[in-house]
Amino acid sequence: MTTAVTEIPPASPEAAITHFSEEFTFETDCWDVNDSLARGADFVLLDVRSPTLFAKSHVPGAINLPHGKITRNKMAEWPDGTIFVTYCAGPHCNGAARGALRLARLGLPVKIMAGGLTGWIDEGFELQTGE
Repeated sequence: MTTAVTEIPPASPEAAITHFSEEFTFETDCWDVNDSLARGADFVLLDVRSPTLFAKSHVPGAINLPHGKITRNKMAEWPDGTIFVTYCAGPHCNGAARGALRLARLGLPVKIMAGGLTGWIDEGFELQTGE
């Protein structure tokens, strides 16, 4: 019997290796971000939501830079080669992708923190309030 899961066969192992390997070049997860922040992050974590939402709660160590305010002049504050990780409210929000796209268009290396703030909370990690 064929189900909706098996109706289309899975990719070959070689294709799966390529696909899943590439996925990690585009995103990271909340656990790895938390662990990296605790060890001394080698990236800049950008909360791309509004300042009001950022003040209510955000990931400790994040910098608030709404995706619409990501400009070449603003990004010049960081040295060349800085890696950026964007996040927004969660999987239901495309702000992290919007911010990542703006950064990529400026020629900057970027990943998205999968799950956003929702994922952070789901992992049980603490939030910070205020600016």
